[in-house]
Amino acid sequence: MRIDEILKRKRTLSFEVFPPKKAETETEQLFETIRELKKLSPDFISVTYGASGSNARNSAEIAGFIKSEGIEPLAHVTGGPSSPDEIDAVAEKLKALGVENVLALRGDKPSDYAENYCKYFKHATDLQEYLKKYAFTLGGACYPEGHAECQTLYADLENLKKKEECGAKFFITQIFYDNAYYYRLVSEARRIGIVAPIIPGIMPITHPKNIARIKSMCGSTIPIELRNMLEIYSDNPVLTREAGINYAVYQIMDLIAKGAPGVHLYIMNRADTAFEIYERLNNFFNELF
Repeated sequence: MRIDEILKRKRTLSFEVFPPKKAETETEQLFETIRELKKLSPDFISVTYGASGSNARNSAEIAGFIKSEGIEPLAHVTGGPSSPDEIDAVAEKLKALGVENVLALRGDKPSDYAENYCKYFKHATDLQEYLKKYAFTLGGACYPEGHAECQTLYADLENLKKKEECGAKFFITQIFYDNAYYYRLVSEARRIGIVAPIIPGIMPITHPKNIARIKSMCGSTIPIELRNMLEIYSDNPVLTREAGINYAVYQIMDLIAKGAPGVHLYIMNRADTAFEIYERLNNFFNELF
């Protein structure tokens, strides 16, 4: 089913998983995680592709498994490192597996990237145009604090508008921890005429070491109150995790109260994280989703 059609009917609950590095030994573990996530009745599960494109084949296999479990998959496809032939191979496999929804991305440039890293698909919109021949329902990524390569949020918003004009039917945000950035993004997007739903992406911080990793990965601002809690409880892993989960729950409650079209949870392949959040928001999910 098309995700944009689901969004017209209801708020969505979705999760993101990623292909394991050790495909043969860990893919079955991921399949078990997906079976567990199915118990929470997600509207879709996205599966990442990898900035380098190295996990493309395994990603398609996982998307196909998600489909076979009766859950709608959202397959990431990354254009930056890929040739048209490689994109065609992945797209044909996804179509054969019955996958209808694709998140079209350029992909983050690796730190040691060469100038020809994006030889064929320099922008996500280039990949979107190429994928139109496959009739996928296309989604796009967006950045509440602005993309690192854009000088201003407003320059990034113009790129977002181009993604919509090229066929993006919905957007999912990069992770953020200050909801004010999400509300600003939505407000300014609507002001310049972007109408597609913008689904907030939430990832709980469950370990103090996650802060540095998140800052280096996506540059998200960590609010001082969350940073302080994680530092105070840093010697106690149980309390650190509790603080991170509770903060994510607060974010979701606030987002839903203010009209977010759904919630996308980056769970790092951990079903227990999804269940902890779901259990604390059980009434919200039952009444408002």
